[in-house]
Amino acid sequence: MERRTFLKAGALAAAAAVAPLSGCSSAGAAGAEGETVRQAMEARQWGFVIDVEKLNASGVMDRIVQACHHAHNVPDTGDPKTEIKWIWEDDFEHSFSEIDSEYASERVVQLGFPLLCNHCEEPPCVRLCPTEATFKRADGVVVMDYHRCIGCRFCMAGCPYGARSLNFFDPRPYIDEPNPDYPTRSKGVVEKCMLCSERIDQGLEPLCAELSEGAIVFGDLTDPESAARKALAEHFTIRRRVELGTGPSVYYIVNGGEAHA
Repeated sequence: MERRTFLKAGALAAAAAVAPLSGCSSAGAAGAEGETVRQAMEARQWGFVIDVEKLNASGVMDRIVQACHHAHNVPDTGDPKTEIKWIWEDDFEHSFSEIDSEYASERVVQLGFPLLCNHCEEPPCVRLCPTEATFKRADGVVVMDYHRCIGCRFCMAGCPYGARSLNFFDPRPYIDEPNPDYPTRSKGVVEKCMLCSERIDQGLEPLCAELSEGAIVFGDLTDPESAARKALAEHFTIRRRVELGTGPSVYYIVNGGEAHA
């Protein structure tokens, strides 16, 4: 079996096996036939705290990427020039190019960092979109209305994280196994990670956090009692391009959170 086929099979199995978020206040009452009715989780600013070393050690990054891209019908063009990506991996130097890493430890330099939309507190993409196709929800998630997108790419030019991709051609032929539960896009439309907003609305945490074996902590960054805030209180973390004032909501624990990178 080819590696790509193996990874895809594992991703599909993992995506099918994900369970509702336990211990969450969003859990609802039983339905008519005993089924649990899930309610949307609420927050003022959802975010991630990612333990990079733990994620690297678990070896689940490929599975996370495959599961995310399958669940959200992200096409695989096979060409780096036209690739569409919602979550991907890169090294420290490219992930944090603004940080002087000349004397960074070899341990940190060799880590793979998961990258995605940062769901900023002050997202430049929202301000730049002329049709309001990109907007920020009350819970801090930056989402898109694909039907409003005119493909002007102003949002792509304004995003300092490279988190947006344009469909230069019809993406549907490049989706091996479409997920009927999530809409596909069309030619000329920009897309990005939407923090699994469809899962949050069902009382479930994002798929990447669900599959990370505890390496990706999801929570309300404004709630001192949330798992994310508790992780931030216990570890040293860094964020990407904070000097730009966008307020990224993705934090990275590096070097065990015990020392600066």
